[in-house]
Amino acid sequence: MATIYNWDCKTVDVYPTEGDYTDVVYNVYWKVTGVSDQLDSEGKPYEYTINNTQLIPLNSQSEFIPFNDLTNEIVVSWTKEAMGEEVVEGIESTIQYYIDLEINPTSVTMTVAD
Repeated sequence: MATIYNWDCKTVDVYPTEGDYTDVVYNVYWKVTGVSDQLDSEGKPYEYTINNTQLIPLNSQSEFIPFNDLTNEIVVSWTKEAMGEEVVEGIESTIQYYIDLEINPTSVTMTVAD
């Protein structure tokens, strides 16, 4: 069983101006969805999503990328770098845990007949 993790980091907060630059990203609203290659009884893949925010440090050593040139891929790399490898792995592990629980539940809710 394999799970693909889709990182969506397209929504950001920006400073309108910061020094000589405009629309400088400082906060990312991230959403990570794990999609399993295993299908449920309706033929749909199991999936689970976690979302939150991540502050992005302003780095004077990096080359500035104008807002209109940003892509999800670029902002995902900034977000993961700001989080650190351990946190990224923790997010993806948590998603996998909940997908595994959907596939093999340890508890189910049932209703007793009248």
